[in-house]
Amino acid sequence: MTRRKTPCQTFFGLIYCGMAVGYGYVVLFLIFAIGFALITILLPIALRFLKVIPHHPSKEKGTPFECGMNTIGKTWVQFNFRFYLYALTFLVFDVLVVFLYPWAISLRTLGVPGLVTVFVLLAIVLVGYIYARKKGALEWN
Repeated sequence: MTRRKTPCQTFFGLIYCGMAVGYGYVVLFLIFAIGFALITILLPIALRFLKVIPHHPSKEKGTPFECGMNTIGKTWVQFNFRFYLYALTFLVFDVLVVFLYPWAISLRTLGVPGLVTVFVLLAIVLVGYIYARKKGALEWN
C-alpha cells in the first residue's frame, strides 16, 4: 500500500508541506492580535516619553467624573431585585432564541428527533416560566 503524499502549499511565499499549513492562518492571526495589543499599550507610553502627549497630573483630574456634577447624598443606591429577575428572564429567552434559530435553519435535516428535542427544551422553559409566574416573581408591585 502506498502512502499518499500531502501536497505542498505556499503561504506568503514560503513553501509548507503537511498538516501545519492549516495552522498558518491561525498563527498569522495570533501575530496580528498580539502585535495590535502591544502597539495599543506601548504607543501612548512611547508618545508620553517623547513628550508628544502632554502630561500634567493634578488632583482635579484624578477625581471620578459624575456627569460634571458633585454627588449629593449617598452614592450607594440599591436597585430593586425585580430588575435582576426580569434581566434573568430576558437572558433565558434570549438563549432560547439562540438555540432555536439554528434548529429552524436545519429542521429538514434533523427530522423527528430534532423536533422532539426542541419540544423538550420548550417544555423545560415553559415549566420554569409557569413556576416563576406562580411564585409571583414576575409581578411588579
